[in-house]
Amino acid sequence: MNFQKVEFLISAASTKDFPANRLPEIAFAGKSNVGKSSVINRLLQRKNFARVGDKPGKTIHVNYFIIDSKCYLVDLPGYGFAKVPQAEKERWGKLMENYFAENRIDLGVLIVDYRHPPTNNDITMARWFLDSGCTFVVVANKMDKLKKSELIPNLAVIREDLELPESVPVIPFSAEKGNGRDELVKHILVAVEK
Repeated sequence: MNFQKVEFLISAASTKDFPANRLPEIAFAGKSNVGKSSVINRLLQRKNFARVGDKPGKTIHVNYFIIDSKCYLVDLPGYGFAKVPQAEKERWGKLMENYFAENRIDLGVLIVDYRHPPTNNDITMARWFLDSGCTFVVVANKMDKLKKSELIPNLAVIREDLELPESVPVIPFSAEKGNGRDELVKHILVAVEK
């Protein structure tokens, strides 16, 4: 699958905007300032495909991209940090609930900050994936900002706080340097070929 053969499809503001044509969906979730767009850009090996904002909360709809006509990459609105009105946060929440209720996800990619323990929202998101039975991986982004001595202990905290079974991979990742990209690609290919 050619990850560089990618195009923007639609920015879905409601369930009626979700694509009717069913392809495998790889959904990216994470808090607003975790570097979700940077991870997507690294995955696609494109500099500014997913918009990276100077302020968190750039993604306000469910954004669909189509990769090599084989699957959808779904960029979900970030949660938690964005400074937006409460009504807008509630609209995002409802849109996300509706998206999850449709059971469209073939692989969830939960992006967390490798430097810090998972937030309550990260834990809620992991719990949703676990409870729904949805296959997912955790991407621990910003690996390049840690000392070598912090790598293993921080990974252990992420796995423990998210209450992950051994079957859920945690991928140490650096959107900056590219560490972890090959492993993430491997999991996406498995999900698409199912």
